[in-house]
Amino acid sequence: MILLLTGAPARVDAQSVGDQIALGDSLLHSLHPDQALPLFQAALRTDSTNYMALYKAGRAAVDVAKQITADNGPERKRRDSLYQLARSYAERAIRSDSTDAEGHYTLALALGRLSRTMGGRDRLRYGRIIRDQASLALVLDPNHDGAHHVLGAWNAEVKRLSGPTRFFAKTLFGGGFLASASWDSAVIHLNRAVTLNPGYIYHLLELAEVYRDIGQPAEAIKQLEVIQTLPDSDVLDPQHRKRAAELLKELRPKAPDSH
Repeated sequence: MILLLTGAPARVDAQSVGDQIALGDSLLHSLHPDQALPLFQAALRTDSTNYMALYKAGRAAVDVAKQITADNGPERKRRDSLYQLARSYAERAIRSDSTDAEGHYTLALALGRLSRTMGGRDRLRYGRIIRDQASLALVLDPNHDGAHHVLGAWNAEVKRLSGPTRFFAKTLFGGGFLASASWDSAVIHLNRAVTLNPGYIYHLLELAEVYRDIGQPAEAIKQLEVIQTLPDSDVLDPQHRKRAAELLKELRPKAPDSH
């Protein structure tokens, strides 16, 4: 495997587009997005409108960016530029094929991740696009667990906004698009994401955090306990598992029926 990866840059443009996408996809699924992204980019140098290469490049760029935790300096700039790159790939994918869910989901995912690095007011700039793109992905594929997650998280994030931020939103944007957000919708969409992909740790963690926020610690604990039994399927799963353990420690004393 080491020989394959170290030799890839010299051979990548000699491979067919299909081979580049397939190898990039395998690296993405094996949690090596930094190695997958150049392969998708190489495919796009040959076929700049290839839908699969575009949305998968966007997905890989997100997975690289979300591992960068710096809040300032060059690393933050790199992270934000990767999210913007993912946005560009997603928008190009949608122009290539607007009838498939993956491009819309990738756009919602990239902007959702980018918005979480910002303050409340800055998040509002992307809020409508995130909601609309995730909703459109679900129209095209009602069983898209990622789109359900994004929409559930969007509802939760809106409900967590402070009063002053809500006032700012109403003043600047009219605020009407925020009125549709509810805790019930957050629970419904995140529960659906878990049902569709029960092995994805981040679905369970986000659902647990919503249950915590609405005062249902026992339900949160159920999700968090499952997390401890699951293997990694995302580059951030070690951090997700650590966060789940912290929440368990916090919530167990608050839930008399927990063990």
